[in-house]
Amino acid sequence: MFRPCIDLHDGKVKQIVGGSLSDGGERLRTNFVSDQSAAWFAELYRRDGLTGGHVIMLGAGNEVEARAALAAYPGGLQIGGGVNADNAPAWLDAGASHVIVTSWVFRDARVDWDRLDQLVKAIGPQRLVLDLSCRRRGEDYFVVTDRWQKFTELTLSPETLQTLARSCAEFLVHAVDVEGLCRGIDGELVAKLGQWSPIPVTYAGGANSLADLETVTQSGQGKVHLTIGSALDIFGGRGLRYADCVAFNRRRERSAGLRIGANRDE
Repeated sequence: MFRPCIDLHDGKVKQIVGGSLSDGGERLRTNFVSDQSAAWFAELYRRDGLTGGHVIMLGAGNEVEARAALAAYPGGLQIGGGVNADNAPAWLDAGASHVIVTSWVFRDARVDWDRLDQLVKAIGPQRLVLDLSCRRRGEDYFVVTDRWQKFTELTLSPETLQTLARSCAEFLVHAVDVEGLCRGIDGELVAKLGQWSPIPVTYAGGANSLADLETVTQSGQGKVHLTIGSALDIFGGRGLRYADCVAFNRRRERSAGLRIGANRDE
């Protein structure tokens, strides 16, 4: 299924090449800067009944826009970027369906299990999404933090996903090496996520066609959803129409409804 996104940088909705994001900003490569507010996109997603989308705050100066988006679509969007055990409840109160956390649960390049436990106690696992965005080294995918610049010691594996799934409702995984490039998805990573994860996953990175949406749905074994950014026409892209993604979801929902109805009749 298609899941929408709102990426915020310096208070603007943007599409950024993932690997170029750094504290200094000198390497930043931007594909798109919108004239529309975050709330405008949130209202669009609400109108079209899209769920499971996320707002990501890339650095400081984005909280006002993020709160406006959540207010425009209460319960319809997840929020990530600078979230920790202290502020997570407030973001949920502001209208987020879930909070997305990554860097805060890592310390010295390892999972800080005490911090993760604090989060679970503060909001419950059912409203927590763990961001396991990754970059490839050799044959393995390593989780990266701090705006995708720092490698951790954690690799994606069946054991990793099984263990972390006990503490959260979903995973969010950006394939940072292809994020924002519009050159196609990392099909190997998608297939592994579909095989290994016991809970839903939203994958982001490289999607540039409706065929990518079909591929993720199939090879992800129905557990992996796809966020599409830079290729979408609403973000200045030419590869894919937002309306086609909405239509794809509606076809899938109708098909699922028909299957459920048929099973009840048997």
